[in-house]
Amino acid sequence: MLLAVYRLLTWVALPIVAIYHWYRSMSRGRKTGFKERFGGIAPQSAAVLTGQPAFWLHAVSVGEVVAARPLLRGLRKEYAGYRLLLTVTTETGRGVAEKDGLADVVTYFPFDIDFAVRRLLDTVKPRAVIFMETEIWPVFTCEAKRRNIPLMLANGRISGRSFPRYRRFAWFFRPVLHRFDALGMQTEADRERILAAGAPPQRSLVLGNLKYDIPSSPVTSDERRDARARFRIPFDLPVLTAGSTHLGEEEQVLAAWQGAHNQHAGLLLVLVPRHPERADEVERLIRDQGVEVVRRSQLERLDGWCHAGMVLLVDTVGELMPLYALADLAFVGGSLVPAGGHNLLEPASRGIPALFGPCMDNFREITGLVLAYGAGVQVADWQQLQQEVAAFLTTPELAQVIGANGLKLLRDRGGATKRYLAVLDEVLKR
Repeated sequence: MLLAVYRLLTWVALPIVAIYHWYRSMSRGRKTGFKERFGGIAPQSAAVLTGQPAFWLHAVSVGEVVAARPLLRGLRKEYAGYRLLLTVTTETGRGVAEKDGLADVVTYFPFDIDFAVRRLLDTVKPRAVIFMETEIWPVFTCEAKRRNIPLMLANGRISGRSFPRYRRFAWFFRPVLHRFDALGMQTEADRERILAAGAPPQRSLVLGNLKYDIPSSPVTSDERRDARARFRIPFDLPVLTAGSTHLGEEEQVLAAWQGAHNQHAGLLLVLVPRHPERADEVERLIRDQGVEVVRRSQLERLDGWCHAGMVLLVDTVGELMPLYALADLAFVGGSLVPAGGHNLLEPASRGIPALFGPCMDNFREITGLVLAYGAGVQVADWQQLQQEVAAFLTTPELAQVIGANGLKLLRDRGGATKRYLAVLDEVLKR
């Protein structure tokens, strides 16, 4: 009965959802991807998947794609004869996934409508479907179980902010969660929350956080020199990379950077908005403050190299990791505004000290570990951010210590990929 009502509501909502996607794509100058969102797939992609056993992994956006990297590498190694399909929901997620090149095919996840779901399942015929974090789609899971396709949740989490909603609507989530063959959660708290939402206890497991399994190594001098040359940044110029910044945050980062630059002349800011389609408004903001700025997409037109006191504005996708690697310091955005924060482990994996604000609700576990290991510094506001940046510039040995602590954190906490692959193997045998 509930599924029938849901199916009816999705059909009613479909025109609104379609118009929203059309408007969002057109306003950003991108293709709508309607063919894929309605279950279609390019002929060349279908040819890659046809006749081969395949795993289907779904990651909503950039954060989930990044978290999925260790699992994709593990699947490639353990199931060498399998094809990998990676579906996403957002345009930025797709851009990063395609740039990674870890999957054989990258496409959009279909709308949760019967014909769209069946169309793509008919094409792919996956051996198993793995959802990253907490993706729960009633029609898709029902259709997959009707075809006896195993379903697994990987890196599952339920934040404290969203938990009341899951518990309140447990009557809706319970039948969907019971279709999963395994629910791999990041922490015991996440397991308790998904149990309260109606998940079956015997299939709900604490398997850890895949984000700790990202490759980690200190940046060598040759690697940094090559990366800086690629972005036209002098090797000896101090660099602050501010990654994944949000609306209302760029102003604060600019103020902190300018203050630190004025106090200790000689600092380049690399600014990477979370959503590159905001580049126009961010560029206007920078120019309105009388600061010289060059876009990443126009870097080849720059007469000479970047220099202290200017901003390199990144309006491309998939380049955040090398931009962290070439930096002396990193600021992780979404944390000075209530956006929930972003992944502190990305700069830590290259031995780069991470600075971040107080709003880290979506990364509480990682934040706690970063602070416990001394792998980063949390600031209360942009004024404290300025002070900490200035402190790092005057005491570079402090950056080395904090960077080493980040690498130790990842060494100590890795291993989740093996656990997820072991559970997947059990699911396939069953």
